[in-house]
Amino acid sequence: MSFAAMLHEIVDGCGGAIGAALMGNDGVPIEEVIAEDAWEGGLGEEIVNAGVEFGRILDEIRKASDSMSAGAVHETVIVLARFILIFRSVDAETFLVVILSPDGNLGKARYLMRRQMNAIRQEF
Repeated sequence: MSFAAMLHEIVDGCGGAIGAALMGNDGVPIEEVIAEDAWEGGLGEEIVNAGVEFGRILDEIRKASDSMSAGAVHETVIVLARFILIFRSVDAETFLVVILSPDGNLGKARYLMRRQMNAIRQEF
């Protein structure tokens, strides 16, 4: 199964998903899927940029975790006024991000991300 198909399963499977992306730690998307209504609502371009900007924050979270000897960062959730971002580490160089509307189903999105994680890791 392709990365795009895996991301579509996440976006289509949870209510309120705006998009999903598989990204390198440098912020460059490997694959991304954005819901059609996100482009219509003007969020499409913002979502593409969000992964790059928040990728930097994830790097700082990793550094803080290392300095505390807390281990690897597995998941980070950032709740903003306009959307919710869920980041999940795939490996040391790659992460999965799902963007939800404020009323999106966070629990279902997290479940679908975990369910797709093995398939994503096998594709690398």
